[in-house]
Amino acid sequence: MKILITGTVQGIGKAIAEKFLEEGHQVIGIDRREKSIFHSCYSHYVFDVREYETLPEFDEVNVLINNAGTQNEADIDINLKALIGMTERYGVQPNIKSILNIGSASGHTGSEFPEYCASKGGVMAYTKNVAIRVAQFGATCNSLDPGGVLTPLNDCVVNDSELWSQIMEETPLKKWATAEEIAQWAYFLTVTNTFCTGQNILVDGGESINYKFVWKE
Repeated sequence: MKILITGTVQGIGKAIAEKFLEEGHQVIGIDRREKSIFHSCYSHYVFDVREYETLPEFDEVNVLINNAGTQNEADIDINLKALIGMTERYGVQPNIKSILNIGSASGHTGSEFPEYCASKGGVMAYTKNVAIRVAQFGATCNSLDPGGVLTPLNDCVVNDSELWSQIMEETPLKKWATAEEIAQWAYFLTVTNTFCTGQNILVDGGESINYKFVWKE
């Protein structure tokens, strides 16, 4: 299948792209930075997702994964508005099999930066709207909403022993997910799954049970 993924240079997006390539799919990646994946079945476009209208046409996209996001930098524009624009352009069409939006546990709990929480809460609601509209194509649309994930963007707290200790106190499983773990969920929800749709799948090690957000000032 042809897979379109945003934000593929590092972290969750890169891990998802590599998972699909391992499984033999054709992957198109979009990121503001130059590519970090070198594979014969991978095509990379250097674009800001907010400029989705200027992106080329990608024929017969079968799976769209909206992963690109930011924290405390134009959150609404990138995390929500651009995600909507990408989905309306490439996702809501007859060839689509599945759409996956990468949300956040903060969309469920509200325990993070205000605009970030609002953007991810919007993703949750928009996911349900899209699920209704792509059902006519036999397609699914869900959001995958991780809690803590071990990515470069989170190094500022992962490498702070005091903050990390506080975070682990709030996380029942006493660990964060790896990007590869989240990629496995992404693959399951878009390829293996054919019946679950319109759902916001919370994968956070139980962190949301405590509803306390810990971060570096």
